[in-house]
Amino acid sequence: MRVCVLGAGIVGLATAWQLLQEGHDVTVVDRAGAGAGASGANGAQLSYAYVQPLADPGIWAQLPRLLLAKDSPLALRPQWDVDQWRWGIRFLAACRTEVSQRGTTQLLALAAESRSAFDALRAAHHLDCDFSATGKLVLYADERSFAAARRQLALQQSLGTQQTAVSAAEALAIEPALQHHRSRIAGAIHTPGECAADCYKVCQALLRLLQANGARTVFSANVSGVVVRAGRAVAVETDTDAIDADAFVVALGSASSRLARSLGLYLPVYPLKGYSITLPASGTAAPRVNVTDAARKVVFARIGQRLRVAGMAELAGDDLSIPSARIGSLVAAAQSVFPGCADFSRYEPWAGLRPATPDGVPVIGPHARGPANLLFNTGHGALGFTLAFGSARRVARMLAAQPHARFSPVAPAPAPCSV
Repeated sequence: MRVCVLGAGIVGLATAWQLLQEGHDVTVVDRAGAGAGASGANGAQLSYAYVQPLADPGIWAQLPRLLLAKDSPLALRPQWDVDQWRWGIRFLAACRTEVSQRGTTQLLALAAESRSAFDALRAAHHLDCDFSATGKLVLYADERSFAAARRQLALQQSLGTQQTAVSAAEALAIEPALQHHRSRIAGAIHTPGECAADCYKVCQALLRLLQANGARTVFSANVSGVVVRAGRAVAVETDTDAIDADAFVVALGSASSRLARSLGLYLPVYPLKGYSITLPASGTAAPRVNVTDAARKVVFARIGQRLRVAGMAELAGDDLSIPSARIGSLVAAAQSVFPGCADFSRYEPWAGLRPATPDGVPVIGPHARGPANLLFNTGHGALGFTLAFGSARRVARMLAAQPHARFSPVAPAPAPCSV
């Protein structure tokens, strides 16, 4: 089957590689290049066991600060944008215990499949991507937040994850570089099996593998629409050419919803803007274990001789500007948690738009009202790197069943794909 994959981020490239391995004739189309968007300098953590959706009942108590505080790590920036308000209302509706628990269950299953696929890829092709498997600590600054984390831990343990709640002293034993931050740790969740890698390097490696194995890549091409005949997608239009295929996979990140809109379809995917800095790591003062500061919503990941510091989530549209205050807060977080970990005058700033669904569960499959051979693979939020390879496998299984079966997105209910 000829399959055209729209998008060359980690999700699109992983999908293209899976399809190529299964014998399909693959074309990848992107307006920039491999890993040029949200995959470029993301948090680098592979959170296979710690997948709690952003939509959580605890959001309600934080809502005034989210709306009003300029320095909030989770920020809602209201605009005259119908899609933003529509998404925001759905997000708040998803901030319920049963929705969060259901999302956690679905995400853990997808993450386990993704881990298996990525492990197989690395074993077969020895990717140079600064991969490490040193585990992760999620730090909590007060007993109330730590208690909530232990409740989430109990749910995840019941689903088979290997995690433990640890004291500040135990966290320090696991990651000695936290010694200067000990007084601010009420407790932590330790997941020994978590990993990290440079997502951009993985994207570049996948591009080389695709090109070496016969896939076609079309870059610097803006996708403007889809040609549909007799209820099936037959081509995508770009600003340079039309590309025909037997099936199409839309992995355009937050831009996927715009393409859906051109077909009269609503896709509940909206960009959550995040930021990162990359620093040259300095010896033992920089962490070896992945660390998440839950209060600041900031993650720290060691990738080779560099430290990636990433965080924040802004519901602010497609703005990719990099305010100095946001980068300053990341620098301040790194200096506070790991003083002396790097030369802070040499940071590389970055901003990206993470495609998110209201309930945190990605959309994988055809739209309920769209062409059966046009599949979406988007809405992974901050877990795109973690879930990419599992999502790719699911898309491949769906295409293998075409045209005899139709599939819903990952979520069992069709609501995410209805108007």
